[in-house]
Amino acid sequence: MPSQCAVCKGKGLCGLSSCPITRRFHALKDTRPVSEYMGASPSVFVGSYGYPRVVGGPLMINDSDNPLDWVRQGFSIDDIVSVRSRTIRGGSDLDVKIPNIGKVQEIALSARPLDVEVAFEKPVSFDINFDGTVTPVGMSGAMKKLDVIDNASVSRIVDRCTSDTDLKATEAARIMFENGTDVYKITNLLTAGLLGVKRRVVPTRWAITATDDMISTSIKREVIKMPALPEYQVFSGTLYGNTICFILIPSNDWRFEMLERWQKHSLWSGDEETIVVDGERGLSKPKYSPIAGAYYSARLAVLEYLKSIGRCARVLCIRDISGEYWAPLGTWVIREAAHASLSSPADRVGTLQEALTSASQKLGTSFWIQKMGLLRDIRQQKTLFEF
Repeated sequence: MPSQCAVCKGKGLCGLSSCPITRRFHALKDTRPVSEYMGASPSVFVGSYGYPRVVGGPLMINDSDNPLDWVRQGFSIDDIVSVRSRTIRGGSDLDVKIPNIGKVQEIALSARPLDVEVAFEKPVSFDINFDGTVTPVGMSGAMKKLDVIDNASVSRIVDRCTSDTDLKATEAARIMFENGTDVYKITNLLTAGLLGVKRRVVPTRWAITATDDMISTSIKREVIKMPALPEYQVFSGTLYGNTICFILIPSNDWRFEMLERWQKHSLWSGDEETIVVDGERGLSKPKYSPIAGAYYSARLAVLEYLKSIGRCARVLCIRDISGEYWAPLGTWVIREAAHASLSSPADRVGTLQEALTSASQKLGTSFWIQKMGLLRDIRQQKTLFEF
């Protein structure tokens, strides 16, 4: 049961009508039901239920919707849950032929939150939803009217990539990312059906991972052509009870392996810890990772780092989650924890054993050494770097 929960992360794979772990969060906030909303809409959300016929609309909150702002401002988990409990998700059938899609796309395009007026079919009340991929939302309701009462301000690079209907989504994501557009904005554009040749609305859950994967694949094509890292490097950082440790191993052969451990009595674990391991080599990863979105977010962060220093490496990534992470906030936590890790001073050492010792000291444990297949492969087959 614990391992199933760690893989499912609230998506309902157990078959129950609601997740028994996240159900307890429903009692955390008492928000007054509302029949209409007038205020800011910083982003959009599209659900995955019933795909390809999906329901989605604006996310409405008079606070920042960007996780980078929450981290910069030092928000606690309680602060984030409080903000998100006030967030309203408007819903209507979405298709490129339905009038509301144009208004939703306008919100997604804008570089700043747009003011909207929304009337709901019936009063919406607090019903916060959590899972391991998307950021939680406090309220949701079917819309009978959506008006955008502000004009979108669109950056030049976003306008260029969304206006070009001959530009593939992967290429558009690469161009925007290289020109300073963050993954959160790109995800919004993909969700709203604004990228690619054959455009359609994409559920937010899928768009989050797809954006990480598209950008990672593009960076991988560059990294695998770069010279090997000259020494072993070890990084570690913690955000909201998520410790991310990277071990970078000199090699001209890109490989990546991630181990995720939910400690005993942490969010998705019970009386026993839960461990999931997955990895890849080369450009392609044929199957979706059992670690889910966290895998793709951590991989993107380390590929960004390798590109920035112009080096190739094999990478071991350990994500260790403690009970401090009491509410699932979405895969953005892993992405920003990974960035925090890679922004910290690295331990630079000359041997694999020294790197493993450094990582074990940072993590406070060495249990993971025996769990990682890539590490066994490296020990059994010397690389050119070692001669």
